Amino acid sequence: MAFEDFQKKDSVIVVYTGEGKGKTSASLGLLVRALGAGWKVAYVQFIKSWEVSEHKFIQSIMPIYDDKLDFYKGGLGFFAAGEISSDASKDDHVMEAEKTFEFALWAIKSGDYQLVICDEINNAVHDGLLDVSFLEKIIDVRHPTTSLCLTGRNFPESLVGKVDIVTNMTKVKHHFDDKVLANEGIDY
Repeated sequence: MAFEDFQKKDSVIVVYTGEGKGKTSASLGLLVRALGAGWKVAYVQFIKSWEVSEHKFIQSIMPIYDDKLDFYKGGLGFFAAGEISSDASKDDHVMEAEKTFEFALWAIKSGDYQLVICDEINNAVHDGLLDVSFLEKIIDVRHPTTSLCLTGRNFPESLVGKVDIVTNMTKVKHHFDDKVLANEGIDY
């Protein structure tokens, strides 16, 4: 097929999912690429409430990309199968996830951004903090010139047909399985 047979899209929807490591790291690579292209980016963080290395990095580059980068840190910590990693109740987690979603929804509809990254949103849906309809809505109401990146484990198979790129991070081996704690700078 010749190059001229290909179409160009004004925007795409990218999903990084799977059990393997690297979903947030891939979204950060996309952030770097978009900023390098001169795009305005919103990075919306679901789940991770504690200070992780990517938060420190984003906060350190925000003054450089003053009018090109908005960062929204939402979430109250991990919440999976009833295991809560904070003192907050499930209702508190749901309320915070919905608040974070409202910012993401505004950003994706506004047309102000060329890229909106919703990091860990798939986890929020899978863990019951957001209904799958929230994920479908953010895909469906996206501004036509805004690309969207959705990360986290367990992206719903039912929505794969609505997105352009899906990368499944497959774990071959991870030291956590050997009861080794996560390493700052590598795992968070």
